Amino acid sequence: MIKRYPTKQIFVGNVAVGGDAPISVQSMTYSKTADVDATVEQIRRLHFAGCDIVRCAVPHMEDALALKEIKKRIELPLVADIHFNHKYALIAAEVVDCIRINPGNIGSKERVAEVVKACKERNLPIRIGVNSGSLEKQFDLKYGPTAEGMVASAQYNIKYLEDLGFDDIKISLKASDVQRTVDAYRMLRPQNNYPFHLGVTEAGTLFHATVKSSIGLGALLLDGIGDTMRVSITGELEEEINVARAILKDSGAAKDGLNIISCPTCGRIEVDLVSAVAEIEKRTAHIKTPLNVSVMGCVVNALGEAAHADVAIAYGKGKGMIMVKGEKVADLKEDALVDRFVAEVEKMAGEAE
Repeated sequence: MIKRYPTKQIFVGNVAVGGDAPISVQSMTYSKTADVDATVEQIRRLHFAGCDIVRCAVPHMEDALALKEIKKRIELPLVADIHFNHKYALIAAEVVDCIRINPGNIGSKERVAEVVKACKERNLPIRIGVNSGSLEKQFDLKYGPTAEGMVASAQYNIKYLEDLGFDDIKISLKASDVQRTVDAYRMLRPQNNYPFHLGVTEAGTLFHATVKSSIGLGALLLDGIGDTMRVSITGELEEEINVARAILKDSGAAKDGLNIISCPTCGRIEVDLVSAVAEIEKRTAHIKTPLNVSVMGCVVNALGEAAHADVAIAYGKGKGMIMVKGEKVADLKEDALVDRFVAEVEKMAGEAE
């Protein structure tokens, strides 16, 4: 496991963020929050997909007022996303589990102080959400939309909350540019111990968002930085959760489910490896036990990978072998290998639990 930067632990509802808590995955509804039925339906979809925390936009008074009914009908912790009008934060603070404000557009210090007071009264954390595209005027003029400007904004607002006696804080430093995002998080990380919410904002459609988030969030996770995260995708809600979970697992930041090792397609393969791996992924998606499994299509690398896998298929021409912990347990025809492989994986997962 990656050694994470030690951070203060806060709670968003019943979800611990920071400290020794697992890195949580967040997403955000795209419905009009005032449409309670549509918003609740999206939150339930996210819950089923494996989301830990959900955020709703609150751009209008009717959105703020709708939060009370939404909160009654969901199980996930609820974050209110507030821009421009601090009064919406005061209404939201009565029912939600966390307030997210963008210091660059929330208004005067007095307004921030009102939000802090409301959050103190209900023991709610505040997420300081710095975006490179909406920095306060003084930082934008001095630094422009840079990592240095983002960090200066975060430091200013952290100090302001601390001066108000408030330290139940988490921080995000988001830009649409991957390098700027990574630089900002790395620059700020040694300067405090507050939990960080990771994300590359406005990352685009599924393909581009997956690439950008894998590079940016993956780099930070490998540095031990990050306590909660969102993969921002212009697309279906569930994809944000799927990609985020994959980044956590494949970076080594979380141990959850199978690590499937399969060889690239090449001229040596004498089986339909693509279909076999797809079937295995589908049939083992329910397994949460962390296991390394190998599905290899020829003898060049098959035995070496199989020797180090928990369960493996080593395909040959029309047949293959099943190996468990490096020991051969079966020689079978090609059409019987996947069934036996899945059975061995389920058996080992059961034993591990």
